[in-house]
Amino acid sequence: MIDTLEAAQVTSRRARRTAQFLHRRLRPRMSGGELTPQVMRRLANLERMAALAPTPRGVRLRKVQFDGFRGEWVTAPGARTDGRAILYFHGGGFVCCGLATHRRMISQISAAAAMPVLSIAYRQLPDVSVAGSVADGVTAYRQLLAHDHRPEDIVIAGDSAGGFMAFATALRAAELGLPKPAAVVGLSPWLDLDCTAKLAHPNAALDPYIAADQMVLLAELLVEGILPPDPALSPLTGDLSLLPPSLIQVGSIEVLRCDAELMAERMEEAGVPCRLQIWEGQIHVFQAFSAFVPEARPAIAEIASFVHEMTTKATQSH
Repeated sequence: MIDTLEAAQVTSRRARRTAQFLHRRLRPRMSGGELTPQVMRRLANLERMAALAPTPRGVRLRKVQFDGFRGEWVTAPGARTDGRAILYFHGGGFVCCGLATHRRMISQISAAAAMPVLSIAYRQLPDVSVAGSVADGVTAYRQLLAHDHRPEDIVIAGDSAGGFMAFATALRAAELGLPKPAAVVGLSPWLDLDCTAKLAHPNAALDPYIAADQMVLLAELLVEGILPPDPALSPLTGDLSLLPPSLIQVGSIEVLRCDAELMAERMEEAGVPCRLQIWEGQIHVFQAFSAFVPEARPAIAEIASFVHEMTTKATQSH
């Protein structure tokens, strides 16, 4: 079901200015250039710089150590401790970002949903391929189940590459015989490692700062140079009947709109509800730009509403 919200049909002036700024300043840096291990190591500085920012007021953080990677519980004031939780995977193209870069947005999701969020710093390039990242996602989901979180109380979510992780983790968990979570939420999710359709999409030229050619280079690294990639590596080509109901939010001008629309279409064919929200004029993961983009907060409110709806339905059906 495509859900183009009436509230999102008129793009705010601040959102337009943010898109223009990113197009001028960031887009040139996102195009071209080889993604060497040295470049990827430098990108890790984003996380170190973000770690210097103060924790949002009133938000409680609790570190979690997994085998080979870390996580943290992010609990906003007023969050209930009734067992419901969101398992969240950050974006960053599988090469950068982490717990600190996404802490503010995740805090806002925790506050809106009134539930704690387990944020995961899964392993990334150049340390592991995409299969290693997804294995970490499944490990985190297993940990939640092992610590008395019922599957019907868990929503798996993520943005961009983390959106890939959310869908891929849910699919891999189902293949391994683990129970379905209540829902999956993807914010501008990257869902297909075959970038052919994205390169041909009109938004490849419109996207303010995500460069399709750079996604091709990333995809080649993620699939370890095997092209075309194994379809099994992309959530878009998995057995989508294994998924729970899903919400996808995407900006109308971003290149990953292509993946979002294809996923919604294929989930519908598989008989699985997918609520696709196309936010007019919005940039990639605009929810993270709440200080500049007024539409970010109502989008997060939509996520919270969906999470409550799905966890309530899942609980009632058990």
